[in-house]
Amino acid sequence: MVMFLFLVVALVVVVAAVTLAVVGGGGSGPLPEVAPERLQDPLPPDRPVNRADVDSLRFPLAPRGYRMADVDDALGRLGAELAERDARITDLESALAGARAAAAHVHLEKPERPEDPR
Repeated sequence: MVMFLFLVVALVVVVAAVTLAVVGGGGSGPLPEVAPERLQDPLPPDRPVNRADVDSLRFPLAPRGYRMADVDDALGRLGAELAERDARITDLESALAGARAAAAHVHLEKPERPEDPR
């Protein structure tokens, strides 16, 4: 019975020592702060984003998923570029419609020449 109590006390002492070492009670002070992991595959700043850029985009994991700041930055950039492209497409479509209308107007006003009877 004495041996059993000795083993239980020894086990409690070992568990307490390991717990204190892990929590930081033993050692040379608290652990240093680690810089947060940042986005490793940023979107290119010097050109518009293309499909390959989006496919290769990987967000670093955080304790509860992804870092919201990285995801928000990437989504904001993609949203701005898509809005810019949509505006450009709308401008080009209206310019094309105007050119087609002008061409149709010129075609309607153009008098037909009678054929030369020679």
